[in-house]
Amino acid sequence: MVVFDDFEPGQEHADCTAFLRDGYVVIKAENRSGLDEIRALAAHSARHHLGLSDSNDDDRLLNDIHHHVGSDTLNAIRLAAINALRAAAWFRPTYYSLARDALQQIVGNELVMQRGIGLSIQLPEDESSLLPIHADVWDGDSPFEVVVWVPLVDCWRTKSMFILPLDKDRVHHGNVSANQHGGAEALFTTVEDDVRFLDIPYGSVLVFSQTLMHGNRVNRETETRWSLNCRFKSAMSPYAGKKLGEFFEPITLRPASKIALAYRLPDGFHE
Repeated sequence: MVVFDDFEPGQEHADCTAFLRDGYVVIKAENRSGLDEIRALAAHSARHHLGLSDSNDDDRLLNDIHHHVGSDTLNAIRLAAINALRAAAWFRPTYYSLARDALQQIVGNELVMQRGIGLSIQLPEDESSLLPIHADVWDGDSPFEVVVWVPLVDCWRTKSMFILPLDKDRVHHGNVSANQHGGAEALFTTVEDDVRFLDIPYGSVLVFSQTLMHGNRVNRETETRWSLNCRFKSAMSPYAGKKLGEFFEPITLRPASKIALAYRLPDGFHE
């Protein structure tokens, strides 16, 4: 009988225990100055797009952006901000550094990272920016992927996202097919008592398995939510619809893996 065990049980990180229990973990950003740079660039882009004067209060600007844009003009400022971030050469390495140690503990030390990091902006009372309850694996993602979700403002209650913890998620698996004709709203109604709206203050980062059901609701708070999201997975774990070189790119391959991936048998050998 094959027994899966940890050869280094004394090295297990507390985050691993929490992740195995709940399917997610909230940690302090491992590079706070890097997070501040990311937020500052997003805020600068928003000011530039709106023609506003410079201000040092990035937090206030982002929380109150709904005073300057509506749901009809929201996507333009979102695209301006994400384009500014993606154009910065330091952005993706800095994003990785926000949860580097946690990812190595939870996922592995040979990682691939999503090429295009996403940005969500959810205005108060805006019904056009909803992400209905879902699990990414339902749409062809690999169950080996995790999402690093980074708020650029304090997030709580409906200003945040909701998630079904691992034990509740597995209990409700049967409800997915049972509610398929009623759609996502019918499914949410079924699981609503068990979802958790996560309190994630600015300066913290969420790492979660995208096998879990999650999503958001109408933001009933008085401030706007800004959050970034990016998927990571072990380079050698199975892929699904999102492929290496298309959706993912390697970021921490070790020398032995680089040599192995480049190796080809001599002519005459059957591969």
